[in-house]
Amino acid sequence: MAFEHNGYTLHSRTVDLKGGRTQTIYFFTKNGNTPKSGSPCDKPEQYNVGINKRTGLPYLTKN
Repeated sequence: MAFEHNGYTLHSRTVDLKGGRTQTIYFFTKNGNTPKSGSPCDKPEQYNVGINKRTGLPYLTKN
């Protein structure tokens, strides 16, 4: 089940970095919008959700 917060769904995508390493990135999309890449995911245990005071958009912060 995908994690949802205030009308936004959490997605993840694996990217290849220049040094040859791979990293998973997490991002929110407004419910009803489908990103070009990535898939809905659960919130990782080591992260908390914050809200940007200026824009109201959610983001993840590490514990």
